[in-house]
Amino acid sequence: MNYLAHGYRFLDDPLFLAGTAVPDWLSVVNRRVRVRRRLVEPVVAATQDDHLRRIGRGILQHHHDDDLFHRCEVFQRLEAEFSAAFRRHMPDRYDHRPAFLGHILVELLLDATLAERDPTLLNRFYAAMARVNAQLVEDAVNHMAARSTDQLAWFIERFRQERFLEDYANNTTLALRLNQVLKRVRLEPMSDQVMDVLEFARRRLHSTADLLLSAVESVQRPS
Repeated sequence: MNYLAHGYRFLDDPLFLAGTAVPDWLSVVNRRVRVRRRLVEPVVAATQDDHLRRIGRGILQHHHDDDLFHRCEVFQRLEAEFSAAFRRHMPDRYDHRPAFLGHILVELLLDATLAERDPTLLNRFYAAMARVNAQLVEDAVNHMAARSTDQLAWFIERFRQERFLEDYANNTTLALRLNQVLKRVRLEPMSDQVMDVLEFARRRLHSTADLLLSAVESVQRPS
């Protein structure tokens, strides 16, 4: 799942919402800084700091949701379909991009579908994020993670300014964002030939979004 699908149920609690985004923020800032459940759960259980607890519970929500989502039959079927579609344009069997793109495209297009269904959602999401003290989130992560970072607060500010979730609505800008991700993980960019894959995938998400979301919507906030 991506930022919006993780967080759209929790816009009433900005710190919890930020917690749901923390693992994905860290994957950009520093992949070696991890907030695993085994590290976060004891802190959430013991702390008297409400801010720390709410951020930690959001992180746990992220992990609960991802576990269910990635085991969901619909997700696995779409991931396989999209990977196979990319493979037609990337036939080298040693090319890691089709599987990688098939996975993340499900997640990004689910965000796009949610935003399309509710035209107010992205503005409300970013308004909730604007209420978050970025340094407070960085300090909380450094309290829970085995490694520390001094880049998370900076990236949260950039995340709020760029509003790149809006780019998923259009295949051209979605392709630009996917190529940015490929560059970050040191893979070659896609060519324009894959635009038909993006359109095919978008149509499939429109018809399957409810099934994908049903895998996680019944899960309550961790206590």
